[in-house]
This record gives sequence, structure tokens and C-alpha cells, in this order.
Amino acid sequence: MIFTPSTLHHCSHGTALLSPFPETFSMLCWNVHKKNRTDRKFRPFLKKLMKEADLHLCLFQEAHFEGEAFILSDYAYDAAANMELNDTFYGVLTACKTPSAEAQAHLSQNKESLIGPRKSLLLTTYLLSSGRKLLVLNIHAINFRENRIYEKELEVLRQKVELHEGPMIIAGDFNAWNQTRTKILHQLRTSLSLEMVTFEKKDKIKSFMGYPLDFILYRGMHCLGKAVLHDHDISDHHPLFARFRIEV
Repeated sequence: MIFTPSTLHHCSHGTALLSPFPETFSMLCWNVHKKNRTDRKFRPFLKKLMKEADLHLCLFQEAHFEGEAFILSDYAYDAAANMELNDTFYGVLTACKTPSAEAQAHLSQNKESLIGPRKSLLLTTYLLSSGRKLLVLNIHAINFRENRIYEKELEVLRQKVELHEGPMIIAGDFNAWNQTRTKILHQLRTSLSLEMVTFEKKDKIKSFMGYPLDFILYRGMHCLGKAVLHDHDISDHHPLFARFRIEV
């Protein structure tokens, strides 16, 4: 396993042609635990969701990717790799039926441990019919480090998006597994004027010691619906679903 990938940013437009980005859309956020290409249940599960929920935007963490196309050809994708093995890459991947206008892939400043990988971060923007841009940030936050390192990495994240004035989504696996990390995450949310898609304990979001790990933060739009999807046997995380209408 190579912890400094030979290529950081990966992308393909596939056959995705729907532009501009729609004002009302559904999205999915999911740590797939590297199962999106190796688990035979992943493709039919995602196709079923596409049909039932009209998924337009999908944010995956711990995704497995290679080659010129996402696993479903009618999605364009951008990805930020943090590991590589035999020409196969792993990291965060954002798939969308609208190709991105811009994309930036980044690695965390700190490693998971003295010999571990850095974590990847992906920013994508999508053109809206109004001429504005939707900014989407896909994150798998640093895990096995001190709280002060976690805070520094989220501050770097904040600086990367603070100048964006339009609608925004920041979502992923934040690894906010203690009280201090959760407080740091909420400070980030407040500083960027973000709202949070709120779920109940009964929804069984992936948690550690009672602290949820996965979040969808947003601004400049209305949340029309939300759900945590359990009808799968693919990852130890459950997909978060949300439907939004962008403020015009």
C-alpha cells in the first residue's frame, strides 16, 4: 500500500450531461468502506436508490476507484486519493449527474500516525441556472490523532471554503468521536453559517461511544427530506440521504 498516491485528483465526465445543476435535488453521503467496486451488492443497491430517490449527487468516503468511469456511467465523478495499491486508488469520491465546473483535491497536513496515510479532501463546484455556483466539500476527517491536530485540520478546511458566498454542502465522515471533536465541528458549522441535517438516535447513524461520525452540513438551501438507509449489507456505515431545494 502506497500512502502517497501517484495521482491525487481523478475525474471522468462519463455520459453525465445534465447541466446546470438543478435547483431541487437528492443526495447521498456514505462511507462505503472500500466496498463500492468489490461488493456485488453495491451497484444494484445504488441503482435501486437512483430509481426510488432520483439521486443526483453522491459523496463517498473510503471509496475504491480506478479507470475512466464511475461504476455507473451516467454519473460524472471527481475523486481525491490518499492511498494507492497496484494502480487502484482509495479516498473520497463525489459522483454527480452534472459534471463539476471546478475540482480541487487536497491531502491533510498531518498523517494518521507516524507511518499512516494522510486523509483526502475534495472540493467541487457546480454551475446553477442563476449563474451562481454550488460548492460541495467531501471529507473523511483525520482520525487517530490528538484533538489539537483535528482542530488544525478543520481550520484548514474552513479557510479553503470561507470566501465562497453561495450555497454550500460540507459532508462526510468527520470522525467526531468525542466531546471535544464534536465541539470543534460545531464551531466550524457556526463560523460558516451552516445548518445541519439532524437525525434521531433511532436512525442509527454510525457512532462511537454515542457520538455520530457522519454529517451533512449545508447553507443557502432548504432541506425537504432526510433518511438514514439501513437496507444494505455493504458497509459498517449507513448512507445518509437528504433532499434539498436551493434558494434562488
